[in-house]
Amino acid sequence: MRYPKIPLAQSILEICQHKGVKHIVISPGSRNAPLTIGFTNNPYFTCYSIADERSAAFFALGIAQQLQQPVIVVCTSGSAVLNFYPAFAEAFYSQIPLVVLSADRPQHKIDIGDGQTIRQENVFANHSLFNANLNEWPSDANDALIQEALFVAVQQRGPVHINVPFEEPLYETVAEPTYAVQWIDSPIVSTAFALEESFVDYWNTAMKKFVLVGELAPNTIDQYYLDSLANDPSVVVLTEKTSNLHHDSFMDQIDTLITPFSEEDFSAFRPDILLTFGGMVVSKRIKSFLRNYKPTHHWHVDTIRAYNTFGALTKHFKTDSTTFLSAVLKHKTIESNYKASLAALWKDRLTKQEQYTQSAPFSDFKVFDFICKNLPKNSQLQVSNSSAIRYIQLFSMHPSLTVFCNRGTSGIDGSTSTAIGASVVNGFPTFLVTGDIGFLYDSNALWNNYIPANFKIILLNNRGGGIFRILPGHEETPTFNTFFETSHQLNASHLAEMYGLAYFEAQDENSLAQQYAAFLDQNEKPSILEIFTPEKLNDQVVLDFFRKLV
Repeated sequence: MRYPKIPLAQSILEICQHKGVKHIVISPGSRNAPLTIGFTNNPYFTCYSIADERSAAFFALGIAQQLQQPVIVVCTSGSAVLNFYPAFAEAFYSQIPLVVLSADRPQHKIDIGDGQTIRQENVFANHSLFNANLNEWPSDANDALIQEALFVAVQQRGPVHINVPFEEPLYETVAEPTYAVQWIDSPIVSTAFALEESFVDYWNTAMKKFVLVGELAPNTIDQYYLDSLANDPSVVVLTEKTSNLHHDSFMDQIDTLITPFSEEDFSAFRPDILLTFGGMVVSKRIKSFLRNYKPTHHWHVDTIRAYNTFGALTKHFKTDSTTFLSAVLKHKTIESNYKASLAALWKDRLTKQEQYTQSAPFSDFKVFDFICKNLPKNSQLQVSNSSAIRYIQLFSMHPSLTVFCNRGTSGIDGSTSTAIGASVVNGFPTFLVTGDIGFLYDSNALWNNYIPANFKIILLNNRGGGIFRILPGHEETPTFNTFFETSHQLNASHLAEMYGLAYFEAQDENSLAQQYAAFLDQNEKPSILEIFTPEKLNDQVVLDFFRKLV
């Protein structure tokens, strides 16, 4: 086995292995050569070469999203590290342990007018949980910083930055390591949690309890506690698709339920307690409801942080959801018609939705209904931002499906790269549902050698940013078409050919059914199904849907 000759690189490698960090995503460069040589020559590490740094960081994010373990992304000095920032910010808000290792020039060479000598120290300061600015000589201080960075990434669930200066020569190797790491003891983290009886009492006496669940990893909450919530007549549970929670009584199409609400409905269903779990919430309508008709109490449960999304946060319980529910649910029920009243509305909404969907013309709305009904069981669904994740919210799916989306920053910039990274390690057939703008924006995601044969992209091409036609301000003008909707006549066929993906296309309901079957049967290589929908009809169909619910 070969080791980099530079002792600082040796210490990083040994610490990463000792701490169990296995997956390393590397973008090419010279200044990071000591790290590249070390990681790729050690069989313990699984290394991936991704040329585009922005894509590389999102690819690493996808791996970390699935494993919930630190994943390292490595780059050379200069502007390369700046391209990691979109994924870094996503990792911060989605609480994903992403570790950036950026090679740098020695401190005395920064700002001397030489190439690739930008100021890299603390470059992610606004979103980094820990910044380890190393010096080029091996030391106990460096060892401590590296170990602390990895500890923070795990314990605080988020991104950290380790900036590593290397002096030339960079490519020399040795047969045995020449540096011994100085180990430090990791702090003991207390997980004890005790819930004051006053909160239990208030929960047991509240007539209207509203549980809203955002983004959660699968199997986060024990089924016993989900059943307990479901069987309480004073509790209504609303879940987003990214919550990965399922129960027959949970309402998982939030906008379908509340869009037709009158002022009387909003007032009647204003909760005494709003209990929230998980990450970011997609639905704008539920946010508007809870901001305008604030709950008496808003409790959020999370071990790290709580956002005051609705302007009503009264208590942050710093524990995990199962621990909290085991403490608050005492199986004491109270007479209430809160759940029954909403359940009656919910049943009516679903009936009207099915009636509308059957007669709706071919459009984005119709296609998403088809997708949600026909995704293979026990698959993973990765969803891009903007229109795609909002449409997915409107339809029911089989509970065996797991759903992920980069909702931390809600950006379109890395959805495909994240999905591919996730597919490499998740062990499931993985489907990415994306729009044309997000797909084209992140087309370099296909530029790698790791895409599994069971990775499939469902691409809805409505020739622009269709969501802008639904948002306020839409009008048919050159400014709107060029600078908001970004109209185009592009398709994915040539990209598929260039990157070796099988390609299918559909233009209407009949071709969609035929091509979808062939698309699913294609198992020899990754594939794209591109579905062309009418850009000037899509917004009308979905707006008519909400009108028909009234």
